[in-house]
Amino acid sequence: MTTVLVFLGAVVALTVAVFVVVGWRDRRRSTSAEDAAAARAATSVQERYAAERHGVQGEVWRSGQTPNG
Repeated sequence: MTTVLVFLGAVVALTVAVFVVVGWRDRRRSTSAEDAAAARAATSVQERYAAERHGVQGEVWRSGQTPNG
């Protein structure tokens, strides 16, 4: 019985160690400076387009035109 418990304990410890190592490796790989720069650039472009859309809608409203006309 003791042998079975030791074996199961070793299997659980090995499984936990594998999850920790794989999680650490993937976290390190997924957060690079290049990814952060790309995310900032994409956010900047998205905000610029939103501001342009907002400005165009304001001009249409001020001139009394409908957007489809």
